[in-house]
Amino acid sequence: MIAPAPVIESAGRLRLDVKFVEGMRVQQGLWPSRMTVALRRGVSSIPFGRDYGLDELPFELVLLDPDEALTQRHLSGFDLIYAGGDDFHCLGLPDLLHSGQKLVYVIEYTQETRLQIMDLDRSRSLLGRLRGRLWLRQQEKRRERAFRRATALQANGYPAYDQYAPLCADTLLYLDGRMTPDLFATEAEMAAREVWRAAGGPMRLIFSGRLEPMKGAQDLIPVAQVLERRGVDFTLDIFGTGSLQGEIAAGMRRLADPGRIRLHGAVDFETELVPFTRTQADVFLGCHRQSDPSCTYIEAMGCGVAVASYDNRMWQRLNGEAQAGWGAPLGEPEVLAERLVALARDPEAITRASRNAWAFSQAHAFLPEFRRRMEHLARIAGTNLLPAAA
Repeated sequence: MIAPAPVIESAGRLRLDVKFVEGMRVQQGLWPSRMTVALRRGVSSIPFGRDYGLDELPFELVLLDPDEALTQRHLSGFDLIYAGGDDFHCLGLPDLLHSGQKLVYVIEYTQETRLQIMDLDRSRSLLGRLRGRLWLRQQEKRRERAFRRATALQANGYPAYDQYAPLCADTLLYLDGRMTPDLFATEAEMAAREVWRAAGGPMRLIFSGRLEPMKGAQDLIPVAQVLERRGVDFTLDIFGTGSLQGEIAAGMRRLADPGRIRLHGAVDFETELVPFTRTQADVFLGCHRQSDPSCTYIEAMGCGVAVASYDNRMWQRLNGEAQAGWGAPLGEPEVLAERLVALARDPEAITRASRNAWAFSQAHAFLPEFRRRMEHLARIAGTNLLPAAA
């Protein structure tokens, strides 16, 4: 596996993302032989990281330098190579395969999303954007060539599947998320929120994610300003950190009632964010201006929360399947806010969408989605998975 997860070496220990390590623990627990993972050095920090010894990891580890080119030497001795299709370092892998080796790519972003992310990068000049567009076009040609020659493809989310499935006959669609049975909202929690809404309690909005332009965090305050101006009784809890944190804090102070918005920073997903969302939120405010698969949707839905989001390609398709909320045109916070104004007068609509969201997310929980991916890999490798641990 050539993975995009970050790694930092320090004093004989390795700092790794906890979510990645635990996901690999599940994966290795199903796979009948020892897995080897290649990770690249180069990051300076890992926000949700932990220090591990090599003997604590559930896989063998190979460390690559930041721009180290992959060669046949890296692939020697492996029957199956599982690589990130978003990583341009991996796009030449079909040329390196030995006879009988099989290659499976996993892909999340579409070319449209890559361009959207670049255009939303405030640090880039106009010339920088033009150069970036040319480079992305070149890499996309390499990507399409690689996918046509790969054994199989796994696509996270509808947009990536729609774009790339025609290039590879064996393509699996999956919806990524971290919701396990113990994390889903309970019936009692669902009912308690329905009582709250029926009694006329404030509409409780929530946002979680990086406070960056690609996630639309710059639109949170404009939405709140419209709601306040229209006399809606609401609260907005914002979880996350990023380059727009100061801008959001300054915007909060300009509201007539700054106390309606609370900026929490980054918190632990399982022990803080999920319990809060399950009991203190009614609608997830999704201002994502691009179409990445965003597990945030599935995770918020699993907490029994409806979603009001821009109609990026991911949310439009997901909501078409789940009937879990409402959409608005990309980059129009006033229109998104007006959707919320109408919902504040219609608590039953929030309840219907919340119930749909909850059911859909449970049907796409982490473990069954993950096992489908592993079964796909096992079929390609000509092997069988181990029984799931009790």
